[in-house]
Amino acid sequence: MSIGLDLGTSGIKALAVGEDQSILAEAGAPLTVSRPQDGWSEQDPADWIAAAEAAIGALQGKIDMGAVRAIGLSGQMHGATLLDASDRVLRPCMLWNDTRSHAEAAELDADPKFREITGNIVFPGFTAPKVEWVRRHEPETFKAVRKVLLPKDYLRLWLTGEHVAEMSDAAGTGWLDVAARAWSDDLLAATGLSRAQMPRLVEGSEVSGRLRPELAARWGLPDGVVVAGGGGDNAASAVGVGVVTPGTAFVSLGTSGVLFAATDGFRPDAASAVHSFCHALPGSWHQMGVILAAADAMNWFSGMLGSPAAALTADLGELRAPSRTLFLPYLGGERTPHNDAHVRASFLHLGHETDRAAMVRAVLEGVSFAIRDSRDALASTGTRFDRLIGVGGGTRSEYWLKAIATALDMPVELPVAGDFGGAFGAARLGLMAATGQGAEIATVPPIARVVAPVPELTGAFDEAHGRYRGAYAALKALG
Repeated sequence: MSIGLDLGTSGIKALAVGEDQSILAEAGAPLTVSRPQDGWSEQDPADWIAAAEAAIGALQGKIDMGAVRAIGLSGQMHGATLLDASDRVLRPCMLWNDTRSHAEAAELDADPKFREITGNIVFPGFTAPKVEWVRRHEPETFKAVRKVLLPKDYLRLWLTGEHVAEMSDAAGTGWLDVAARAWSDDLLAATGLSRAQMPRLVEGSEVSGRLRPELAARWGLPDGVVVAGGGGDNAASAVGVGVVTPGTAFVSLGTSGVLFAATDGFRPDAASAVHSFCHALPGSWHQMGVILAAADAMNWFSGMLGSPAAALTADLGELRAPSRTLFLPYLGGERTPHNDAHVRASFLHLGHETDRAAMVRAVLEGVSFAIRDSRDALASTGTRFDRLIGVGGGTRSEYWLKAIATALDMPVELPVAGDFGGAFGAARLGLMAATGQGAEIATVPPIARVVAPVPELTGAFDEAHGRYRGAYAALKALG
C-alpha cells in the first residue's frame, strides 16, 4: 500500500491507499497560522513534523504498516522554508497567503526575464519575493541561508534526509524555467541565490529518496520504503481526481479557491494572472486561476456572526437571482485575475432590507464570481474544458454548487463519497514511484451526482458578475 501525506494550511492528513487504490484508513492533526502583522502569515516548520508524527502514528493501529511500500507528499505551495548549513530552520516559514513581499514581487516582475522564463507573474505569495524580502529586511538571516525548501519538501528532508523538490511545486517559486523543468541560474542570481541553495528536482511520480531507517522502525514500516516526488497541493489533487488530460478541470473550494485545468502543453500568458505550471506527472503542464479566499471567506463571515458556516448555508433554499448586495472576497488581496495584494474585501449595496441570509448569499455569490473571473482568464489564453469536477469542503453546500454551476454555465460533477484530494493524489504518486505505473492509474473517481446550472438564472448571474467586475474597478480607484 501507499501513504499519502498532505501538508495543508490548517492541518496535515495521512491517507493509506491499497494497491487497488481503495482507501484503507486516514488520520490527521491540526495546524495553526500566526499572523503577527497585517498581510503576514507564518508557521513553524517544527509544527509540521509534530503533526506528521501524530498523523502517521495514528495509522499504526488501523492498517498493517508492514505492507506500506511508498509515501507520497502533497502540500501547500510557495512557502519559504530557510535552512542553515546544519539544516536548522532560520525563521518561521512565510506561507502562500503571506503578502508582505508585494514591493519585492513588483520589482522582480518588472524585470522581463522573470515572465519570459517562468511564464508567470511574480506574485507576492511566491517564494522568490519572500526570500528577497528576507534579504532586504533580515540580512543576517539571509546570509545564513544554505537551502530553500518548500513546505512539503521540508517534510521530505525529515523523512529521507534528502533536499529534493518536484516540478509542480517548484514552478510556483519564481525560480523555475517552467518549459525546461529546471532551475534558472539567471533568476536565482537576480535574488542573490545560486543553484547550490536549491533542492534537487525530480518528477512527481519518481523516487525522491527512501525513508530513514529510524523512522521506519518507529512506525513499523519495512526497510526501503520509497518517498515519491509528490506534488503541490493542487497538482496532487488533480492527480487524485483524474484531471491529467486536456479538456478536464476541477474547482476546489478549500481555504483558497482554485480552478485547475490540465493543458496539452506549456502555454503561458502571464498578463492574465493565470498560473501556468508543470503538472506533477512527467512532460505535462496545467493552468490554474487562484483566488485567495473561498471557504476562508465563508468561515470569516461565520466567525463574525458567531454561527457555523454549515448552519448559515443550510437553510438558504433554492438558488435565487443575485440581489443588489455584492461581496468582494478579497480579505487578503487577490491573485487571478487582478494580482492585487492591497485590495481588501467589501460588502456593497447594503440596505434596510438586507438580512443575514442575503449577506450569506452575497458571500457565496462573490466567491462564485471570483471563480468565473478565473474561468474567463483561462479562456483568454485559449484554455477550454468540457468537464468540471468539484472538490473541497465548500462543495458540501448545495446552494454554493448551484451558484458556481450557474455563474459558469457548466455542470459540476461530484465524486462519490471519499477523499480524492491532495492526500489521495499523493498516495497515487507514491504507487507510481513504487510500481513504475504512470498517468493511466490517475482515473476520474466514480461520479455520485451532477449539479447543473439553473438556466433561468444564468442571465441574472451574468448581469451580477458584470456589476461585480465594475465594483472591483471602483474599489481599486479608492486606493
